Amino acid sequence: MSIVPAHVIQLIPFRLLANRTPFQLEQLRSWRRTFSLGNQRSLLAAAPGHRRALLTAASYHTSKGAQSKQWLKSSRDYSSAKEPPVASSESAAPLLSKLFPQTSPEADAGAEQERKKREEDEAKENERAWKRMKLGFAIFGGGGIATLFWGIYEFGKPEVDAEGQVIEDEFTNKPMVQQYVQRMWKSLHYYQKMIQEPSRAKLLPDPLKHPYVQPRYTLVLEMKDVLVHPDWTYQTGWRFKKRPGVDNFLQECAKDFEIVVFTAEQGMTVFPILDALDPNGYIMYRLVRDATHFVDGHHVKNLDNLNRDLKRVIVVDWDHNATKMHPDNTFGIARWHGNDDDTQLLDMIAFLKIIAQNDVDDVREVLHYYRQFDDPIGQFRDNQRKLADQMQEAERIEQAKAKPMVKQWSRNILGR
Repeated sequence: MSIVPAHVIQLIPFRLLANRTPFQLEQLRSWRRTFSLGNQRSLLAAAPGHRRALLTAASYHTSKGAQSKQWLKSSRDYSSAKEPPVASSESAAPLLSKLFPQTSPEADAGAEQERKKREEDEAKENERAWKRMKLGFAIFGGGGIATLFWGIYEFGKPEVDAEGQVIEDEFTNKPMVQQYVQRMWKSLHYYQKMIQEPSRAKLLPDPLKHPYVQPRYTLVLEMKDVLVHPDWTYQTGWRFKKRPGVDNFLQECAKDFEIVVFTAEQGMTVFPILDALDPNGYIMYRLVRDATHFVDGHHVKNLDNLNRDLKRVIVVDWDHNATKMHPDNTFGIARWHGNDDDTQLLDMIAFLKIIAQNDVDDVREVLHYYRQFDDPIGQFRDNQRKLADQMQEAERIEQAKAKPMVKQWSRNILGR
């Protein structure tokens, strides 16, 4: 048998052994054993130098074969094993615990205990919260029931006179429980009407009789953002600012109109402001929130309760919801936001003066005309300018038609 050189033996890759079948592996092992015996016999007849080289190659081949056998055996054991050896995992556990303390069994046990304790605390807190909630529901329900019975008794009991005798009403002959429930319902309905409807049927007293002078027209003004504007600064806090021209406006309108301030503000706010705004008493009457109708979330000014002829009532307001029951009596004015260059009240003086001077019988016709414009005051100024131009043109035409006085004298003298 010929000797295979050492470098040829090294060309066999060990990783190729893994892909061999059992039969091929057995042939390969028998070939290596035959190769080893043949090399040993050839070593006896070889030269000394060549013999040393062959022994070195053979020993190298033998060690490599042992390594390949060990690798094959370990690969078979690894493929047939279902779980890693316990000893290796146990030996690796202390090292992992030192490198990663959070992965140690003691840390896992502590975290598990802490988690359980936290869950128990949360369960106890939820149980206490549920008990408090049930107690609150019980107290709230008991209080509601007690309040209901108290309301039925308080608002449903019959009225008594000064001597303490019961006053009979339409519920007297009914069963006791029904009496109290129906009286309570009637009382609640009364208070509801008191909130939603004006406090009285006639908001203003009857017109003045002779010899007293009753103005022909009634002017109803909103206070907030028509006469004054609430303003707030760091230096002064809340204050009400007078609209430019308001003093002259009140003075001029008081000559021809009965001035009434009708607002949805509270009386405790309105009365001190009007006392400071009108020291001369141009404002004859003051109506506040209790004189309004509460409709769809708005305080509405119902002029039917004003006790005046609506043909001669003019309402000046910026809020259309406040006068939606009588839109034809409303003259819309721009809401004042506190600017000092406002001139709307001065234009209103001219508008109201023209109505009073022309002795308009039904102001609703005039107000209905201006209601179709977004800016009634601006349209009034345009109409006044057009009227002035027409009057100037008419005057010019009349002057052109007029004849000189000299010609008229000459005609009289000559008898022509």
